[in-house]
Amino acid sequence: MHNRNYNKQQSTVGIRYNGLSLNLEEGAGMGKSARATGVMFILGILMAAVFSSRGETAPAALPELKGKYEILKDEPSTHKPGKVKLIEFADFYCPHCHHFDGEGLPLLEKEFGKKLETTMVGFPVIRGKLPTPFDMYEQAKLMGKGNEMKKVLFRTIHQDKVTGVLDRSIREVLIKEVGLDPKAFEEGMASGKPAQLFEEGRKWGERIKLQQTPTILLDGNIKVEKIDPENLKLVIQSILDADSKK
Repeated sequence: MHNRNYNKQQSTVGIRYNGLSLNLEEGAGMGKSARATGVMFILGILMAAVFSSRGETAPAALPELKGKYEILKDEPSTHKPGKVKLIEFADFYCPHCHHFDGEGLPLLEKEFGKKLETTMVGFPVIRGKLPTPFDMYEQAKLMGKGNEMKKVLFRTIHQDKVTGVLDRSIREVLIKEVGLDPKAFEEGMASGKPAQLFEEGRKWGERIKLQQTPTILLDGNIKVEKIDPENLKLVIQSILDADSKK
């Protein structure tokens, strides 16, 4: 709330901010410029007091990054110094996702090594397909074989051309290929947990307004749709460089 009261001899500028208040009195000779400076000074004191009373610090400005990207202001950053977390939103039936996962992602992993943590979130864009591959991927993740299952599913769909229903007999072959027990795997699938995780990922993608796959999310709030490796290298390296300057 901002209140001002004037008379011929003096005026008082009262400022309130989150329950704290201060008054600035001016004599008849105090000009508008001086009054404005005083107001800004007092406002700065009040804001600092509020943050201090809450044990908070004012939010730091985001570092200037290189490359083409979009900062999602409503999403929290998950960044940890010296490391970048890459989320790949992808559809198992999407040929561009298959290409990126097989060629683009390995280049990034080779370039940044342990400084880059990667994972995939299923986001279906190809219509008329059952969610079975996404559920299988989530179940494999729960059993510690998510990466292996992801590669097998992309290969099965795009290279082996198995684009129809992944029935139980086909699933058994793929489950054994990644080194998991088919019985335990199918029990996990039947529990509904993989389907729930897939649905959560899909809603996440909708929340950040995904328009295409693959789309990359870096550190929780840096969306990259221009997913050629050179652009991604530029963005990721600039995040890491910003850490070294702190």
